[in-house]
Amino acid sequence: MSCFVYVIGTDDGKGRRTYVGWTNNLEKRVERHNAGTGAKSTRGRQWKLIYAERYQTRGEAMSREWHLKRDRSFRRILAPAPG
Repeated sequence: MSCFVYVIGTDDGKGRRTYVGWTNNLEKRVERHNAGTGAKSTRGRQWKLIYAERYQTRGEAMSREWHLKRDRSFRRILAPAPG
């Protein structure tokens, strides 16, 4: 079963935000974030998928997610600040 690591982004007028997660169904997971039933920190905003990687195992995906969550410079490249 394939697993995905993804980065979603939003610009809600208060600034740009990103969120990193992993899933085995990328489309449904983004839908859940936008429906308000995803992670607590993503509720109340509309999100767009801005980056994804595919992995063969859940462990690989979770490891990559852990690294991406700590790599703020990478996330800034994906969703640069306005101006």
